[in-house]
Amino acid sequence: MEIKPAKRSKLTLYIGIALMAGVITGFVLNKNYVGSENTSIANADIQLVHIDEAMLPFETIKDTATGNGLQALQKKLIAQKKEAEKKLLTTTDETQALAEIKILSDSIQHLQLKISLLSDTASSAYKILQQKREIIATQKSNNIKARDTKLDWFTILADIFLRLIKMIVAPLVFTTLVVGVAKLGDIKAVGRIGGKTLLWFTSASLLSLLLGMLLVNVFEPGSAMHLPLPDSHVTTGIDKAAMTLKDFFYHVFPASVIDAMAKNEILQIVVFALFFGVAAAALGHIAHPVVKALDAVAHIILKVTGYVMNFAPIAVFGAMTAIIAKQGIGILKTYSIFIGEFYFGLAVLWIALILIGWLFIKNRVFTLIQRMKEPILLAFSTASSEAAFPKTMLELERFGCKDKIVSFVLPLGYSFNLDGSMMYMTFASLFIAQSYGIHMPLGTQLTMLLVLMLTSKGIAGVPRASLVVIAGTLASFNIPEAGIALLLGIDPLLDMGRSATNVVGNSIATAVVSKWEGELENK
Repeated sequence: MEIKPAKRSKLTLYIGIALMAGVITGFVLNKNYVGSENTSIANADIQLVHIDEAMLPFETIKDTATGNGLQALQKKLIAQKKEAEKKLLTTTDETQALAEIKILSDSIQHLQLKISLLSDTASSAYKILQQKREIIATQKSNNIKARDTKLDWFTILADIFLRLIKMIVAPLVFTTLVVGVAKLGDIKAVGRIGGKTLLWFTSASLLSLLLGMLLVNVFEPGSAMHLPLPDSHVTTGIDKAAMTLKDFFYHVFPASVIDAMAKNEILQIVVFALFFGVAAAALGHIAHPVVKALDAVAHIILKVTGYVMNFAPIAVFGAMTAIIAKQGIGILKTYSIFIGEFYFGLAVLWIALILIGWLFIKNRVFTLIQRMKEPILLAFSTASSEAAFPKTMLELERFGCKDKIVSFVLPLGYSFNLDGSMMYMTFASLFIAQSYGIHMPLGTQLTMLLVLMLTSKGIAGVPRASLVVIAGTLASFNIPEAGIALLLGIDPLLDMGRSATNVVGNSIATAVVSKWEGELENK
């Protein structure tokens, strides 16, 4: 695709104005429009903390040796039950499998009863505290729903824009990637460029994970929390990432490309587009009409993108207003150390990526970052790197990257090269471990890093993907999943930074691969 030089756009200015207007409006609404709900929610949080402290002595097991033994046995039985449930899917004798699961479930309940008898949780005073806690938690939930209903008009603005972007992304990834692969000419070119691309992505991902691990060990932001270990039954509402190799590959390879496009499963669309593009290249002139038609479709979608982008400032205003109205400026004060250290880490990652980019494309890397200011600001404001995808593609081609390289590398980057998200995963996982006083040796941390490296590749396109991956990783390393609750309040603010970083990482990756292939023009 040939992109004409763009006229100077004022979109960045408008987005910046919308960002500031959203912060100011959100602050005003936080104090007035939803002030009563926010006050009730804050009071409920304080009461819940006091009740939890009052319940703790009742929950404390008096005979710790016996209690630890029963808990270890209960954990073993829970693992056996999970294995039995897995076997149920493959066994021919369902009756025996169900009977085994029933026996294990009864044993777990019996052990739970024995453990409870070692404490005072059966006392009337404890039950009264439990009832109070349920009442306050229900009141808090009702206030949150009431507040969210009041702010629906603002969240709708952002949601509509993101839905329009999602409408574009799947067909844009498919058409541009097929055209890009077809223009590469043969399977050898695809393999060569794909190899270089994956080499960069793997290196950048490892750099991001290692940097996150290093900084969280230096800063130790969780050490000041001193949290007691929560009950094992506490849930977070966040589903865990699939950890098995089987589930990983099922997530990568589509059963239906239509279903993958409907669900915006970018990784699955990429796999199908690669097969389609390679087949088109192999057929040569026979497939030329199809490739030409898809190229035309890609141009049409990019034109649609231009129309959709005009709504970006409105979406940014709505998103920022809703976040600040709900969380208030106070959330920044409460978690200021963690937020500051994480954003410092992102700044270090930006510098590292830019310096590595400079080694390959010299001073043009600074021109590239300058060109990417609109996609970066858009990703930051909407907390969605997906929202910046079409604009990033346009700016890379205007920068001098050939369309066939951009169409190949950038869609892959959105599945394999989320640098900001990768850094956040190690930073957040170890922060939660520190908050509960759990010591993790260097070897364990490196193992966690490799697990994150694998699981994050199969989770692209999942809402709140970073939290989903973190939840699965915590469970694997016996870190309380309830710790994710520590991050839920500030996750939207952190997501803004990591989304912008994802855009920077993928932009530099595309430019460097273009340089390696001798396809980077001076413009």
